[in-house]
Amino acid sequence: MLALVLIGLSAGLYFLHYILFHDMHHIMIYLVGDIAFVPVEVLFVTLIIHQLLAIREKRSLFEKLNMIIGTFFSEVGTRLLAYCSESDRKAGEIRQHIPAKDSWTRKEFRAAALYLKGRTYTVDINKIDLEMLRIFLIERRDFLLRLLENPNLLEHDSFTDLLWAVFHLSEELAYRDDLRTLPQSDYQHLAGDITRAYHSLAIEWVSYMNHLKENYPYLFSLALRTNPFDQSASVIVR
Repeated sequence: MLALVLIGLSAGLYFLHYILFHDMHHIMIYLVGDIAFVPVEVLFVTLIIHQLLAIREKRSLFEKLNMIIGTFFSEVGTRLLAYCSESDRKAGEIRQHIPAKDSWTRKEFRAAALYLKGRTYTVDINKIDLEMLRIFLIERRDFLLRLLENPNLLEHDSFTDLLWAVFHLSEELAYRDDLRTLPQSDYQHLAGDITRAYHSLAIEWVSYMNHLKENYPYLFSLALRTNPFDQSASVIVR
């Protein structure tokens, strides 16, 4: 209906112009000229303005996603990553690839990200207090569920995978009544679930640290002082 109204309005105005001036030649010149400009206008609107708006929207969404990711690490991620790294026999190798300083460069971030994506993660299930881990995750299940319900996460596949891995681990632990008397095969299964979450956590943590370094230096300073890979890290500024 709107399209018909607009077309009718345009035709009526052209007809009024003809009634007043009786100059069809003038009408046709401007009509053809306007129609000829339509493809250029479409090109300008769709490829330039639309692209600029898409970039702006993407930046806004990226900021919202990083706020969500920051909340996740504050509530769950940093402590869970510390639990996992403490049970990793080769965690010292990770510390060698992650500078314990506030002057990280982009090159160092890229190198750390490549290392964490390519390394093999292993955890010693005997070094993990499974009951403490279960309590920690169960207390935060509602928080994890609210994050999973956030539609913005559809734009961030790797973080969504991380949330599912952590939530699955919480379910695995919650369904077991006694974590002290499980068969060895079940401990190996739980170790696999912890390792999956550990792998995703490490990669997302470095990406999030890079975002903080470039945009929020004061938050980066705190995140560095609570580095889950550095057992000697202290929140106290020295």
